[in-house]
Amino acid sequence: MPYVNVQITAGATRQQKKEIVKDITDSLQRVLAKKPEHTHIVIQEIEEENWGYAGLLTDDWKKSQA
Repeated sequence: MPYVNVQITAGATRQQKKEIVKDITDSLQRVLAKKPEHTHIVIQEIEEENWGYAGLLTDDWKKSQA
């Protein structure tokens, strides 16, 4: 039973999440012969103020790049 946890910064659309779930499921089936009905995928969206990158919170890092 594959379990995949995908963590991304908040903001993905429902359609984008559907595509991610389908692509991961298809890859596990193709590469490892895992049954889609046994595959579990969890998408966790994390606010940018709760994600660190390059020594900064992601929202601050993005502001510094503008």
